[in-house]
Amino acid sequence: MLPKYFYAFALTLAILPVFTVPTGAATVIITKADCAALVRHVGEPGVAYEPGVDVNGRPVVPADLGDTPEIELPEEIVIAITVDIDKRFNIPPTPDLFRPEAYIGTVIVKKDGRAYFNGQPLTSEESHALAAACQKQGPAL
Repeated sequence: MLPKYFYAFALTLAILPVFTVPTGAATVIITKADCAALVRHVGEPGVAYEPGVDVNGRPVVPADLGDTPEIELPEEIVIAITVDIDKRFNIPPTPDLFRPEAYIGTVIVKKDGRAYFNGQPLTSEESHALAAACQKQGPAL
């Protein structure tokens, strides 16, 4: 597994020509290999869960409990980031004296895949646009 800074370095090298070339003077070509670090993982066919078959492809009885309504995803998913103080600092539980949870912030993930921490985007507009363009190219090598 490569260190986290490797991906940031690779991304910087991949998009650096975009910022150093005068507008209209050159065309920047980003290959599928360049996009590999930007596009979210899509598993190969046959690797993902397939209902009604076991790991060897043999049919199995579904674990369906009957008619269940389809769940529609919300426009955004909100995740509260907290720390259990009592567990972290080995403090005995005393709910009457203090609330043993510290609120750190909120992560919001939108349907388009963008994520925000306390309202601040976790990726730049340029990175998001570059990732979207890479997704249109299809799977990386």
